[in-house]
Amino acid sequence: MNLANKLTITRICMIPFFILFMELGGIYNSILALVVFCTASITDLLDGRIARKNKTVTPLGIFLDPLADKLLISAAFIYFIKIPILGVATWMVIIIVAREFLMTGLRSIAATKRIMIHADKTGKFKTTAQMVAIIIIMVIIIFLVNKAFFKFFGITQSTMKNSYSMILIVMKKTPFWMTFIVVVLTVYSGLKYVWKYRKLLIEN
Repeated sequence: MNLANKLTITRICMIPFFILFMELGGIYNSILALVVFCTASITDLLDGRIARKNKTVTPLGIFLDPLADKLLISAAFIYFIKIPILGVATWMVIIIVAREFLMTGLRSIAATKRIMIHADKTGKFKTTAQMVAIIIIMVIIIFLVNKAFFKFFGITQSTMKNSYSMILIVMKKTPFWMTFIVVVLTVYSGLKYVWKYRKLLIEN
């Protein structure tokens, strides 16, 4: 197994640790979850570049790379639903996950015809936007959900509300709108793939 594929598998193996730290909660575990997610995101940037540079692009890598992204991103957004203060709507996450299932199905159909569907610029931009949105939302979780953060800096909740009320409002609204933007990009990317490979669907 080449280095690129090892990085992709490592990203998949990081997902349980990401969920574990999110589930444990608290400021330190939230920071660890953020570190795990950022590290996994970096492997996503590296594996493709390494595969192309070393000319070690394989069918396994083409299959595993988008799968790893889908699992990581879906896990994060699904978990965000559990945190009411974020305001991430269930319907948004359903659309994001449904699109990933659709692409998996499309790739499976293409594979039966020995056609490999590579990620285009739209798909890559969508994935990058999703990861950036998740990282920002996780930073907001560290600020809003964990009271230990305020205690560490000697800030009381009342002081935060009185002095930084506008910042709080922006932080509370940001997860919803960032997820909404991600949904729009996700739908656009999905429709573009379906239109591009519509013959595969029509022939079946």
